[in-house]
Amino acid sequence: MEMTPAHWVYLAGLASLIVVMVARKNVVVPAIAATFLTAVTFTGSVPGGVASVFRASLVAASELFNIFLIIALVTAMLAALRAIGAEHRMVAPFRRLMVNGPIAYLVLFVVTYVFALFFWPTPTLALIAAILLPAAIRAGLSPMAGAIAIAIAGQGMALASDYVIGVAPALSASGANVSADLIADRALVLSWVVGIVALAMSYLMTVRRRRPSLAATEPSPAMSTSVAPRAELAPAAVVAGSGSGGTSEQLGHALATKQPPREALEDGEATTTDAVLDDDPSDQRGQNWRAKLFAVLVPVSFGALLVYMLLGRFTDLVSVDDGAGAPLVGGLAALLLLAVAVTSDGVRSLESCAEHVVDGLSFAFKAMGVVIPIAGFVFIGISDFSGRIMGLAEGTTAPGFLFDAIRSVEDHIPNNPFVIMLAVLLAGMTVGLDGSGWAGLPLTGSLSEALSPHAGVDTATLAAIAQNGASWTGGGTLVIWSSLIAVATFCGVSVVDLARKLFLPVVTGLVVSTVVAAIIW
Repeated sequence: MEMTPAHWVYLAGLASLIVVMVARKNVVVPAIAATFLTAVTFTGSVPGGVASVFRASLVAASELFNIFLIIALVTAMLAALRAIGAEHRMVAPFRRLMVNGPIAYLVLFVVTYVFALFFWPTPTLALIAAILLPAAIRAGLSPMAGAIAIAIAGQGMALASDYVIGVAPALSASGANVSADLIADRALVLSWVVGIVALAMSYLMTVRRRRPSLAATEPSPAMSTSVAPRAELAPAAVVAGSGSGGTSEQLGHALATKQPPREALEDGEATTTDAVLDDDPSDQRGQNWRAKLFAVLVPVSFGALLVYMLLGRFTDLVSVDDGAGAPLVGGLAALLLLAVAVTSDGVRSLESCAEHVVDGLSFAFKAMGVVIPIAGFVFIGISDFSGRIMGLAEGTTAPGFLFDAIRSVEDHIPNNPFVIMLAVLLAGMTVGLDGSGWAGLPLTGSLSEALSPHAGVDTATLAAIAQNGASWTGGGTLVIWSSLIAVATFCGVSVVDLARKLFLPVVTGLVVSTVVAAIIW
C-alpha cells in the first residue's frame, strides 16, 4: 500500500494525540487540528478541511449519542434516589457482615463491585465510604486495605467491563466496528482475571502482612472530613465512569474540601439525608417508606434486567438483540426516575422529573464532550466514515488512513498473536495515562480492528484487552491524577502510597489476563 502525504499527516496527528494524553493534557485541540490538516491534505481544499472539522464531530456525535443519553438517564435516576435518601439504604445492611478484617476486605470488594456495575464507581464510593468503610475499620481492616479493595473493585473491575451500562464497550465498538456486546462479554472475563489476581496479591502483600494497630482502627482526621454530602456529589457522580479527561483532579480537590457531619463516619448510621429529614417528623415518615421501597426496588429491577440480558446472550430462553443492553438500561432508568418522582413529588413530578433529565443531559455532555473531537479524528481514518466526513463524491473510494498504514508495514508486523496482544494492551495503558481511561477507546478499538488480521485474533478480543488496559490505568488504579484521588481522599490515605501498592498487583493481573485471552480465544 502506497503511503500518501495525507497518511503521514494522519499518523503524525495520531502520534500527537498519544503524546498529549501521556502528558495529561486535554486532547481537543490536537484532535481538531489533526482532523483539519488530514482533510486539507487529502482533498486539497481549505474550505473542505474546515467543513470536515464540523462533519467529523457531527458523525461522532451521531454515532455516540446513545452513550450520552444513557449517562443522562442513569444520572437523573441517581439524583432522584438521592433526593429521597434511598441510595444509602441500599448498602447499609452489608455492615452486619463485617466481623473481622479479612471478611471486611472481601465485603468491601464485592459490594463495591456490584454497585459500581450498576451505578458507576464514584457514587458507589460515596456510599461505601460513609456507611461500610467505618464498619470495616472497626472490624480490623486498615484504611489502606479498604482503599485497595474499593479501588480494585470499582475503579478497576467495574469500569474495565462496564458490563451493565455499556458505555466503555460502546466506545470501543465505535472504532472497532464490531458488536459492543461481544466486546463487553470478553472485557468482563478479562476484568475478572485482573481483579482476582490484583485482589489476591494485594491481600498477601499488604493486608495480611500488616495487622492494623489500635490507632488504625479509628477514622483518621483526613477521613473524617472527606465524605461529602451526596447532594453535593451529584454533578461529579459519574466522572470516574465517564471517560472525561481533566476532571479527576478537580473531583479529588472538591471531595477533600467538603465538611460532612462527623456522625456519618463515627457511628455509620447518620447521613446527611437523615439530617434533612429531621425537620418534619411526618415528612420523615413519608420519605422513609419511599426510601425503603426504592432501596429494594432499584437493585432488584437492575438485577432482573441483568439476568434477562445474560439469558438472552447465552441461552435460547429469551431473545435479546445485539446492542439492546444500553436501551434496556436507559429505559429502565427512565421508568425508575418517573416512579421516584411521582411517588415523592406528587403533582410537582412533571417539573422535577424534567429537571433531573435536563441536569443529566447537561452533565453527560460536560463529562463526555471531550470524546467527540477525538472520535471524529479517529473516524476520519476509517473508510466507513471518512467519505462522509470529507464530503467525497458518491462512488469515490474512501481512504482508511490507519488501516492503509498498517497494511504498508504488514511484512514487519510479527505474526505472534501474543506479541500483538501485549502491544494492544500497552496501547490501551498508554492512552489511559491521561487519567480518564475511556477517552481513547475509539482509538484503541480502531487499532484493534487494523491489527486483527495480523494477530489471527478477532477484533473484539483485542479491543477488550485494550479497554482493560486503558480502564485499569486511567480509570483509577495506576495513575494518581485519575479518580484514584477520590478513593484515597475518602479513605484518608496517601494517593501516592495507594498507587504504589496497586501497581504490581494490577500490572501482573493485566499480563495474566492477556495470557488467558491468548489461551481461550
